[in-house]
Amino acid sequence: MSEIKEKFLKYSKERDIVFVLGAGASQPDGVPLQAEILPLILNGEIPEITNSKIGSEIIEFIRDNFFYNTKKNIYPKMEAIFGFMDYFIQQNESLNSKYTTSNIIKLREYLIKLIHYIVNFRTHKHSDTYQYFWEAISKCNKNISIITLNYDTLLEQAFDFLFPKKGIIDYCIPLMNYEKIEGRKNFNFWINARLPVKIEDGSDPVPYKILKVHGSLNWKYCNCCNQTLLTPWDRKIDLHRDTFLGYTYPDNEEYEYFCPIDKTNFETLITPPTYLKNLSQPILSQVMHEASREIRIAKKIIFVGYSLSSADVHIKALFKKQLDKNVEVTVINRKNSASLKSKYRSLTDNITFKDCPFENMVRSEKLMEELLCV
Repeated sequence: MSEIKEKFLKYSKERDIVFVLGAGASQPDGVPLQAEILPLILNGEIPEITNSKIGSEIIEFIRDNFFYNTKKNIYPKMEAIFGFMDYFIQQNESLNSKYTTSNIIKLREYLIKLIHYIVNFRTHKHSDTYQYFWEAISKCNKNISIITLNYDTLLEQAFDFLFPKKGIIDYCIPLMNYEKIEGRKNFNFWINARLPVKIEDGSDPVPYKILKVHGSLNWKYCNCCNQTLLTPWDRKIDLHRDTFLGYTYPDNEEYEYFCPIDKTNFETLITPPTYLKNLSQPILSQVMHEASREIRIAKKIIFVGYSLSSADVHIKALFKKQLDKNVEVTVINRKNSASLKSKYRSLTDNITFKDCPFENMVRSEKLMEELLCV
C-alpha cells in the first residue's frame, strides 16, 4: 500500500519559458476565430441560437442598428457592436425607447453568453494537439507557464494524463472549490497548488500556471459574494432559461448552477472583444498581475497563434511594461505577415518569427525541443 504525504510544490524563481496562446492555438480543434462568431449568430446555422430568447433578442438588436448581409458574407465587427453598446452604458444614455440603458446592459451580457455558447459548442472534445503540447513540455522542460487569451478549456482537458502524479494546474486565483461549502457539488473539486498537496509514493507533480487573462468557459462568477466557482467539466449555457447547466456523474442528471453561498445566479467570466475592456474586474485583474510577474521573470517568451489585435491594447501595454529587452521572443503563426511582424517589433527587437501552424509545431519533436531549450 502506497504512502501518502503532504508536500509544498515550489516554483522556480525564474521561468524558463512563458507561452502566450492566441486563437490560432485552438483553431485546429474547431474553436472559431473571433471573425467567425458573429456569422454563426446571424446566419441561422445554429438553431438553438436562432430559436432562443437570448439569440433572437441579440439578432434583433444587430438588425436594428447594424447592416449585414448573410448571402454576401458581410458582417460588422464584434468590436463595433460592443463599442456601440459600451458608449450608451458609459454615458448612461438610452438609445431610444426600445433600447434603454438597462436593456442595453442586459443585451451586452446576452451577447457575451452567445460567445460563450458558440465557443463551447465547438470544443466539447479531447484535443490531440494540446496533448502533444503537454507531452513535449513534460518531456523537455517543465519550468514553463502559460498565458492564454482563449476562453476554451481544450488546454486543460488535454492535461488529464498528467494529473495528479505528474502535474497540477494552478489558475492563480481564489476559488470556491478550495473550501468545503455546503451546497457545492462534490465533483467540483480542485487542488490548491499553493498549499501542501497530498502526494503518493512515486509521484512527483509539477505545478503549472495557466493564466487565462480573458477569462474561461468553466469559471462562474458571483457578483454578490465576489467569488468564483470552477466547474471543470460543466460549461453549458441554457439560452432559453438564461442559466448555466451542470450534470451529475455518472447518471448525467441535469441541474442549474447558482452560487452555493448566497443562491445568486452566476455570471459569465469572459472578457468580450471590445476596445473598452473592464480591467478592474477583481478576478481578471489578479490574473493580469500574475501574468505581469511571469513576464518579468521569463527567460524566453513564445507567442503562438496570436494576432496581437488592436483591440488588445492592454496586452501590448502589459508586455511593453514588463518585457526585458534581453529576453528572447519567438512568434509562431501559420503565416507571419508584414503587418503582423510590425506589431510585434513594436514590443522588442530581440525577436524571431516562424511560419508554422500550432498543430505542426507540437508534432515536430525537433522544433519543440528547440523551443523548450533555454
